[in-house]
Amino acid sequence: MTAPRSTPRASELFGVTFQNPVLLASGTAGFGREVRDVIDLDALGGIVTKAVTPEPRRGHAAPRVAEFPGGMLNAVGLANPGLATVRDHELPWLATHLRRARVIVNVAGATVDDYVAVIRDLADLAVITAFELNASCPNTSAGGLEFGATPEGVRELVRRCRGATTKPITVKLSPVVPDLTALAQVARDEGADAVTLVNTIPGALDHRLGNGSGGVSGPALLPLGVLATRRVTARVGMPVIGVGGIRTARDVREYLAAGATLVAIGTAALADPRVPERVARELARG
Repeated sequence: MTAPRSTPRASELFGVTFQNPVLLASGTAGFGREVRDVIDLDALGGIVTKAVTPEPRRGHAAPRVAEFPGGMLNAVGLANPGLATVRDHELPWLATHLRRARVIVNVAGATVDDYVAVIRDLADLAVITAFELNASCPNTSAGGLEFGATPEGVRELVRRCRGATTKPITVKLSPVVPDLTALAQVARDEGADAVTLVNTIPGALDHRLGNGSGGVSGPALLPLGVLATRRVTARVGMPVIGVGGIRTARDVREYLAAGATLVAIGTAALADPRVPERVARELARG
């Protein structure tokens, strides 16, 4: 059976044009400068930055990554330089070096107030096209339950973040929930402009990670992400950024055929940073 064909073209989302549908997923290339000598970032539709928290984070103990035949297990722990450094150094670098690729900032935290603090401090920066809320973070105020695990958690997170900015918001959801479409509906009702589907799923390999467990990503996520995209676009009718398991232009077309507006490449770009640019060029050739 051949993969569905979809004609790649400039994509419209958040009221702006993305020159092509290919993004670098959050965590793939830090804040862009890390891969500037390897790929042409401006050949992509955009970049989703590494997660930003109010405070700098060192992340989990090493080892942080373990490969297995179906993909990768990672427990980075949201390591990042913190809000002040991102605002004063990382985002200005992107503003200076990008001409066509869009910038989406991934936001994370231990409390809703953390998300709001990051968004409020960055909302005035013109380089930012949208914010992506990492709803898979443990909410310390809820006893460690992930923000995106319940309708109530999604509702509070999106409502508070929506009140902090007029910039577009997409919510990155985990597929390991009882009803993903219901959570997407809540996000839309509270003002989210899109959802990013899907985040990693929990997994463990004995003595392979310093943290003990982590998130599964890579090829094994492809059918999960495509199915989630299909269901949310059909039942909720909101835009989707498809992510999970993308390695080739064929994989991108699977997501586009399922209804995704944009796609993001993550694990494949860690293995080979040139993959996103190659995929974008292949899509442009039709």
